[in-house]
Amino acid sequence: MGLALGAVTGCASNTVAPTTAKVAPAKTVVTQAASCQTISNDEVARLFDRWNAALQSLDPARVAANYGPNSILLPTVSNRPRVTPAAIQDYFAHWLVKAPKGEILQRHITTGCNFAADSGVYRFTYKNNEKVTARYTYVYRYDPTSKQWLISSHHSSAMPQPLDKEPIQAF
Repeated sequence: MGLALGAVTGCASNTVAPTTAKVAPAKTVVTQAASCQTISNDEVARLFDRWNAALQSLDPARVAANYGPNSILLPTVSNRPRVTPAAIQDYFAHWLVKAPKGEILQRHITTGCNFAADSGVYRFTYKNNEKVTARYTYVYRYDPTSKQWLISSHHSSAMPQPLDKEPIQAF
């Protein structure tokens, strides 16, 4: 024990850097924890409701306002990823002519610090009563500038099999 103490005190100039290095990350962690926003599963479910209500307005700008800066939309009925607010709004300007109304058939929600993911299966009914069922994932991030939860990534893809051939299975 005396040797170890002697080695540490004998290298006093070497002990400053590790101590400083250990303190800096601890301060960073405290800062991150202080700015951590959490969200409940019910609140995440309401984020879909907010997005779906924006669809009902038939206003592409209102729908696009649910997406955060630097977000990506990988839509069901387009081969082109949408990575700018203008491109996201353009997609909805064309899709909203069908007057889609969404409903969640099955979902799995995961939450964390400034993060939430909502994945599952949803169905859209169009004004002509056509129905489209698709798999989806919304990733939400808390935006400290607007102080709201916004979509950072939205992926939607048509089901590979008709539901009458392969019904939705529980998670």
